[in-house]
Amino acid sequence: MKSFTATALAALLAQQAAAHSTFQQLWVDGTDFGSQCARLPQSNSPITNYNSNDMRCNIIGTRPQVKCPVRAGGTVTVEMHAQNGDRSCSQEAIGGAHHGPVSVYLTKVSDALTADGSTGWFKIFDDGWRKNPSGRVGDDDFWGTKDLNACCGKMNVKIPSDIPSGDYLLRAEAIALHAAGGAGGAQPYMTCYQITVSGGGSASPPTVSIPGHFKASDPGVQVNIHGAMTNYVIPGPSVYAGGSTKVAGSACSGCEATCAVGSSPTTSLTPPVSTSTPAPGNGGGGSPGGCTVQKYGQCGGQGYTGCTTCAAGSTCNTTNQWYHQCV
Repeated sequence: MKSFTATALAALLAQQAAAHSTFQQLWVDGTDFGSQCARLPQSNSPITNYNSNDMRCNIIGTRPQVKCPVRAGGTVTVEMHAQNGDRSCSQEAIGGAHHGPVSVYLTKVSDALTADGSTGWFKIFDDGWRKNPSGRVGDDDFWGTKDLNACCGKMNVKIPSDIPSGDYLLRAEAIALHAAGGAGGAQPYMTCYQITVSGGGSASPPTVSIPGHFKASDPGVQVNIHGAMTNYVIPGPSVYAGGSTKVAGSACSGCEATCAVGSSPTTSLTPPVSTSTPAPGNGGGGSPGGCTVQKYGQCGGQGYTGCTTCAAGSTCNTTNQWYHQCV
């Protein structure tokens, strides 16, 4: 039997990574802010330790020094793609039959530039599952991630009109369930965006801690989607009353349908003058300067602005123009 060489392993990992994805861009009421306020992950791989602080905002490759302005009661549109900087609609936003729900959370923070996500989170959006009467198994049903694919990676999310003004981290999460038949097989993908909300109210939504918003044994986390399904429970808490939901399988609407890259200039943000130093770790990320990328993490590619130095024992390998990986 032929040996499984390092080259073959790298090729396999690259193939797997191609089916992985990250939330990258943000539109605010139809205005394209690109990735300016996104804490882009080091790689497009999922977080597999559900008890890790990385469940908050992923393993950060770069943390921006700007915040996107958002109006209470307005609509943001999160955007997901397989590779950082690639906003093409010719490829699925999250491929490889990575079917599952999409949820969005907020946490109120004193400063979105430095917050580590340890404050309480509340859910403001869900797009989960709906039975396909023409299907046989869960793979055939309607899912939030299928809606992302149908809408070129975009998902509209209403910002509750009654939440207080101020800084927040907005956390978009997709959970791929293709391997969720066993404990720990579900694959969460998440990105945090730094936003400042204006025109808000005085509501105080109930919150949950992340990690801890779901467990590996929850019915919506450990589930076999390759058999017939009669119901599905979206992981995490219920959507806050001021939030919104999307019916899985419904048509693209608003910015999901009309916002196209290049249709209007990307709005540029100016970093504030600050003497504070971001605190690394605990999902908060850190400055790319002096950082290293762990083995199998992203180390380069077109549009990538994170760490480029691989940890000892690995080198940065060019997988394609969008994705360079430490192997």
